[in-house]
Amino acid sequence: MFFSVPFFSAPDPGPGTPPRRSVFTAAFVGTSLEWYADHVFAVAAALVFGDLFFPRFDAIAAALATFATFAAGFLARPLGAALVGRFGDRAGRKPMIILTLMLTGGSTFLIGVLPTYAAIGVAAPVLLVLLRVVQGLGVSGEWGGAVLIATEHAAPGRRALWGSFAQFGWPIGVLTSNLAFLAAALLPEDDFLSYGWRVPFLLSAVLIVLGFRARLRLPESPEFTRLRRTGNVADAPLRELLGGHRRNLVLGAIAATAPPAFGHLVTVYLLSHGTQQAGFERGTLLALILLSTLLWAAAILGAARLADRVGPRTVYLAGSACAVLWPVPMVALIDTGELGPAIAAFGVAAIVQGVPAGALGALFAGMFEARVRYSGISIAYAVGGVIGGAVTPLAGSALTLAFGSATPVAVYVAGLAAASLAAVLAVRAAGNATWAGPGASRPRAATPLRAVFRLRDRGRA
Repeated sequence: MFFSVPFFSAPDPGPGTPPRRSVFTAAFVGTSLEWYADHVFAVAAALVFGDLFFPRFDAIAAALATFATFAAGFLARPLGAALVGRFGDRAGRKPMIILTLMLTGGSTFLIGVLPTYAAIGVAAPVLLVLLRVVQGLGVSGEWGGAVLIATEHAAPGRRALWGSFAQFGWPIGVLTSNLAFLAAALLPEDDFLSYGWRVPFLLSAVLIVLGFRARLRLPESPEFTRLRRTGNVADAPLRELLGGHRRNLVLGAIAATAPPAFGHLVTVYLLSHGTQQAGFERGTLLALILLSTLLWAAAILGAARLADRVGPRTVYLAGSACAVLWPVPMVALIDTGELGPAIAAFGVAAIVQGVPAGALGALFAGMFEARVRYSGISIAYAVGGVIGGAVTPLAGSALTLAFGSATPVAVYVAGLAAASLAAVLAVRAAGNATWAGPGASRPRAATPLRAVFRLRDRGRA
């Protein structure tokens, strides 16, 4: 559906550069699978895994156990990011994005055929956790590879826009996973619990095939090709990263906490809270999340275009500020139990999610030199995902149990967003030399928006 939007109407950048559509497909399909897998698992964790894999627990304990299983995938990500990043910086971007696609997709498909506790006993939750960990290992390097394959092929002055190709995978992954579960939810309850919940996991095979074909045909990134040609490939990327880029690695990890925290508040925690405490029907909230993804995708595109004009850091700061302000009002609107306020809650949330997402790829890619870029952005993003994505559903369940309200959860997410905002203020770009060549961005003039934050991007990140 996005192949007809304006950024495909302009001429391609020039000889030797793959068509814009090819880069978009390779980046977009893989991250769509990443987020499809993540949200299919999240929705299943919120709706069915407690009954099917942890039936001996009471309702609250089962919810905590299923969200802990969900968190296990995030906990595996820093290790996976270090491993995938190492080989991505030494062997190339292309082989790693093919590997991560197969790990993510294969584990997701296998969850769809996994026997439940009633069939094989305690082995069922153990296998579920193991597959979730493999899924996390695959996802850990997927986003970084997709961002680099896009930004390092980017036309001059278009790094944020091309970097956003990977970001479209998030709303579309949420959209398709919710569509799959909406269709499955039409089945009678017994059929849904018996086999209906498996169908969304099995459908991941379609994305595996599409992503594999697109990525196999794509050439290696020109930035890595240049490193290999000049013999400038890092021998020990992780050691070099920790030695010379520690500041941006830490700041990047903190900056990366806000998007997954806010995103999982909306698509995971509020789905569970809204059905169990606020009185909404499961299908109603799934439909609202589904519709809001269209606005979310539009916000990503608009924010990416703006980021190429005023700088990705400025746009990311604006998005983080909104993520500080919106969680408490959003939860209050959901707690009314009324459809109108819920529509407003999810609609504004979609914009809040889309604005930082449009700038994220270019912001992170500009923080690290090409020699260690795959490792740097993957590890920072993975650690941020652990803090923001893995802990948020667990913290949400615990805070709701302790206070009997969702408001403390909203305050917690707003606090993470405030920390992200502060981290981005302290980020330093890697320098002009990082982006010399085909991927270089043109210099940007000062703008009123940048003046508000008193920021000027150092270099062209």
